Amino acid sequence: GSITTADGSALVKLGNTTVICGVKAELAAPAADSANKGYIVPNVELPSLCAERFRSGPPGEEAQAASQFIADVIENSQMIMKEDLCIASGKLAWVLYCDIICLDYDGNLLDASVFALLAALKNVQLPSVMINEESGLSEVNLKQKNPLIIRKHPVATSFAVFDDTLLIVDPTAEEEDLATGTVTIVTDEEGRLCSVHKPGGSPLTGAKLQDCITRAITRHKEVKKLIDKVIKSVTPK
Repeated sequence: GSITTADGSALVKLGNTTVICGVKAELAAPAADSANKGYIVPNVELPSLCAERFRSGPPGEEAQAASQFIADVIENSQMIMKEDLCIASGKLAWVLYCDIICLDYDGNLLDASVFALLAALKNVQLPSVMINEESGLSEVNLKQKNPLIIRKHPVATSFAVFDDTLLIVDPTAEEEDLATGTVTIVTDEEGRLCSVHKPGGSPLTGAKLQDCITRAITRHKEVKKLIDKVIKSVTPK
């Protein structure tokens, strides 16, 4: 709840990496081919202020790749079912714009982005909306607000790989630059694998990958506990 103008927000710090996520909800007509589904539009921004390596202007390769990764995580983990965002089939649905902005970049952007997204979505309160049968117009009741239905809690764990012999969890920017590859494992609370993201680099053996997955499941429990504790502390009694 760190951004008062957003419908839900969260600030996450992982070491020196700081990421903020704001969720803005708007009403729109559902797409013709999916009349009972809303939309989730994630966007990761790496402004020039967060690190020297980034330039101002249109989003660079890293920001685009991160946005696509977040979109894949939302889709694969089914953290939010798009059907839950539908208000009236074929007429009205919620669009959730999830803007993830890096304020300070020191490596491990993906983990921080997924944490921030999950925490911000858990912080969202949407007003109840009814469609007036007579006029066909939507009526918004701002006094009655409901939280989003979060069905799964995906958590990302990134590793820097050094020639398949050494793995470093939660790498800094310097460790990422020196590494021969990186891998990001996304798991949910049931220990299921939602996504494995390995953009090139040195290969990983099956045993090492299994080791990464086991560590990711352990880390998920820690992160989930932390998020639940914070959400509980900011939820009005």
